[in-house]
Amino acid sequence: MANFALILVCLGLGVALRISGRLPEGAHLTLNAVIVNVALPALAFASVRTLSFDAALLFAVAMPWLVFAFGAGFFLLVSRALDFNRPTTGGLVLTGALGNTSFVGLPMIEIFFGREAMQVGLVIDQLGSYLVLSTLGLVAAAAFSGTRATPAEMIGRLVRFPPLLALGAALLCAGMPIPPWIDAMLMRLADTIPALAMLSVGYQLRFAALAGNRSALAVGLGFKLVLVPFLIAPLYLGLLPETMHATARIAIFESAMAPMIGAGIVAMQYKLNAPLVSLMLGIGIPLSLMTVPAWWYALGAV
Repeated sequence: MANFALILVCLGLGVALRISGRLPEGAHLTLNAVIVNVALPALAFASVRTLSFDAALLFAVAMPWLVFAFGAGFFLLVSRALDFNRPTTGGLVLTGALGNTSFVGLPMIEIFFGREAMQVGLVIDQLGSYLVLSTLGLVAAAAFSGTRATPAEMIGRLVRFPPLLALGAALLCAGMPIPPWIDAMLMRLADTIPALAMLSVGYQLRFAALAGNRSALAVGLGFKLVLVPFLIAPLYLGLLPETMHATARIAIFESAMAPMIGAGIVAMQYKLNAPLVSLMLGIGIPLSLMTVPAWWYALGAV
């Protein structure tokens, strides 16, 4: 419960700090830069370096990649039908097709599946969600922002993206002994992500923005919280052998999570309809605290 309370309290504090004027104009830009350049790389390195794998985990890792592919196609079609502009479409792709498999997902897994299932959640989060964000997500953010870049420039942005660099370093250092104080320091840095991110989201959250974003918000949250698990559940439970169903249920459960905080921060950095992105996070995360347990009950019935 402490994780959920932290998210909600920091969201409210962000709103309060903006209204009170106690933070300088554009303070969210500094918060976002700290998250992308310091906290996310620390999380990636500290978590991925100690992961281990089996065959079932490969299918779990595949889930965020499948969801992103489904989401990109879905939002492109819907945006064309509803005449959404490029920043709105990009904001939906980043936040609607990437799930909060870490700061909401991991505590939810511990509550509903037990601590022993956390390893599956970590693999999904680090080699699934965050690797998608660091590669395809970054390409999508640049494309929908209207930024013109040559293939060489785009590759340069990818290889310089701090979380991706940290993931690469973690894989290279897998199994190598590292002083415990370094791991502890990195996790302390990583622990700042939910607080900083929700302060940033709250600072930018304006419910007046609902007026121009109702349709996009309904489409984004409807896809992320309802349609995605409906797509993933029959695919995983129908095609995978019974021996993999325990891991498959955790992957389906993670697919139902709220929009990803890190993806929202990247979307804001690329100016992809920041008011909509803030609404996707600010409304989607509290709402998911009700919808995700419903999916757990549904999974228990199949």
